[in-house]
Amino acid sequence: MAGSQFLSYLAVAILLSSRASHAQQSCGKIPTSGRIINGEDAEPGEWPWQVSFTSDGDHFCGGSLINENWVLSAAHCFPGGNNNYTVILGRHRLDGMGVNEAARGVEKIVNHPYYDRNTFDNDISLVRLSMPVQMNNYISTICLASKDSVIHPGTYTWVTGWGTTSNGTAADVLQEVRVPIVGQRECECSYPGLTMNMICAGFREGGKDSCQGDSGGPQVFNDRSENAMVQVGVVSFGQGCALPGFPGVYTSVQRYEWWIRNVTGSSPPSFVNVTTPGNFSDGFFVCPTDRPMTTEYLYTHYPPHFTTDDDSIFGTGANIIHFSYFSHFTSFFALFVSLYVLVGHS
Repeated sequence: MAGSQFLSYLAVAILLSSRASHAQQSCGKIPTSGRIINGEDAEPGEWPWQVSFTSDGDHFCGGSLINENWVLSAAHCFPGGNNNYTVILGRHRLDGMGVNEAARGVEKIVNHPYYDRNTFDNDISLVRLSMPVQMNNYISTICLASKDSVIHPGTYTWVTGWGTTSNGTAADVLQEVRVPIVGQRECECSYPGLTMNMICAGFREGGKDSCQGDSGGPQVFNDRSENAMVQVGVVSFGQGCALPGFPGVYTSVQRYEWWIRNVTGSSPPSFVNVTTPGNFSDGFFVCPTDRPMTTEYLYTHYPPHFTTDDDSIFGTGANIIHFSYFSHFTSFFALFVSLYVLVGHS
């Protein structure tokens, strides 16, 4: 009898383990198509977790599908708590509905309770869809980096979105760019207010970045050990776009595992423990004294209003764009007008 019970327990354990493994592998499926570096067009279905948030038919932010009911995005994309948005999944082009697309309404938006719109700390949001999504080759979920993940500087990640193009409008076709993680200490040289809830990515010479229109979109790592793509960041903000010495800043997904689990409840997304190759630490990085100066304002990567210095979508042919400090710009403009009036009257 004891032996029979042991075999039964063993069978159940094997079954549960098999189901867990299958669930984990069902997220972040790696497309078979090749990658294009330098911010060129993505292939249809290449990033099946990418979603587009629209308002009155216009794209304004990105996001990532993390299970059949929930999308992960950035809190600054939803400043007013308005639910009157449409979420488009399986999207490749912005010019009309494609045959592989599915649209959902928004049931509710849950911004992180400690989101700070001035510093962009805790710039993360969960959006519950009005109806569950059916998975297929063009719509599927992304795995998320767990709280114990270790992402070393120099690790290459992929960022996707419909960022601003050289003519000042959003890219019609989904764009992709490959950028390396920048160490925390080095990034603090550019952004002194950086917190542990943020990670940076980009090249010291600039030229490749996310930008306006990409806010809320995913930053993913190809975890070959899990044979899956894993989301490590959410597009948040940056100083201009693709500028030398100013990498893009992303919300670190692993810092929010427990919050995400708590909000999504009985159907949490799949978390993967990621450790990227290398053991490099930039704890002793010395900030350069000749850091480039810029007059660019600090932007989140939300609705487009300007282009890069060299008039290309990704800087030197590679840059996908972020923005949402528009309210701060408006305040600054109002202050400037007030000062002008006062000086004029005096």
